[in-house]
Parts: sequence; C-alpha cells; structure tokens
Amino acid sequence: MGAPFSRLRQPSRPIPPAVTALTGLSDALVAGQRIDPAEVARFVAPAALVVAHNASFDRRFAERFCEVFVTKPWACSLSGVDWAGEGFEGTRLGYLAMRHGLFFDGHRTHHDCQATLEILARPLPKSGVPALAQLQGARQTSWRIWAEQAPFEAKGRLKARGYRWDGAGQPRAWFIEVAEEERAAELAFLQAEIYAQAVQPPMRPLTAYDRFSDRC
Repeated sequence: MGAPFSRLRQPSRPIPPAVTALTGLSDALVAGQRIDPAEVARFVAPAALVVAHNASFDRRFAERFCEVFVTKPWACSLSGVDWAGEGFEGTRLGYLAMRHGLFFDGHRTHHDCQATLEILARPLPKSGVPALAQLQGARQTSWRIWAEQAPFEAKGRLKARGYRWDGAGQPRAWFIEVAEEERAAELAFLQAEIYAQAVQPPMRPLTAYDRFSDRC
C-alpha cells in the first residue's frame, strides 16, 4: 500500500463551530491551504479502480474537481457489498468498523479511507471471502431502467422491488439498476405488473466508467 494522499483546502466561508468540534478542522488550520488538481491527477493516475463508500455522493464532486476521476472505473463499497446478506444490520462506515473490531478517528477523509481498506480486506462472516472480492462485479455491465410514466398507484410496488425516484434527471421517473442477466425479467415485470401492456421503457447500459456519475 502506498503513502496516503491527504490535503486541506480553505473553504469559501468560516467553518461552523459544530464542524470544528466534529472534525478538529478550524479556520486557522486551513488558512491559505489549497488542493492542486495536477497533484491529485498524478496521484490517481496509476489507480486501476477507485473505491468510495457511497460513490454516488463522492464521484460527482471528484469529477468536478479533477478530470482524472472521469477516466477511472469506480466501485461502491456501500452498495457493492451484500452487507445485509452477510449478517450486518447497517452499512454506515462507523458501524462496519465496529463490527470488525476496528476503532478510528472518523470524520477525517484519510482516516475514513484507511478504515474502508481495512474493512474490505477482512473476510466476510458468512461467505468467508474478503469484502473487496464482491466489488469485482463493478466491472460488469449493468442496466438502468426507468419506469417512465408509471401509474401513480404503482409507486408502492416499484419501491418494494427496489426502484428509486430520480427527480433531477431525464426522464424524471422511478428507476432501478439490474445485471445484464436480470434485464429481461425486469422488463417482463414492468409490462405485466406496472403497465399491463407491452412497453419499451427507457434504459441504458452502465459500466464502472460511468456508474455513479452525473454523466448518467
């Protein structure tokens, strides 16, 4: 494992006292600090995979800050590991660390990253394989399917099946992401249970290079 990359940047407004109490970061500590995108690009360049614990949140900010993150495949340790199936009652990083017998100073990025690596390297309690092994599926193509113009009364059935509401994208509709081998069954569900007729809902393939990105 290489040396961690950790930098500070002065924000555009004063740090609230509550944030200082939580993280230890103060206005004096970050005064005059900046993060050089070129330095970030050099550090990230050798990476074969970027892992984040909630990549849907982290990737959008990373791509806006430095273009190198657009060129890398991403995986999510929050959604990409079957934590529930392995017997975990939650997915928050602090909870997972506690269940693995790990204790760390949270709320600072480099500490969170090191804790995530430690958790992913440990064998899962039921399957016995490291959690990192489950993230190999991130490289497989999946499909995002939108239940566009689904009847309002179908909301409960869609939520129960795992659909989420996308109110900011196009189309504005309930959507789900499924593996390639599950796509035909999902289309059959929509036609039989939601629309009661043959339809072809909007869908698109996703890979690790665009999954979790605003570009989706």
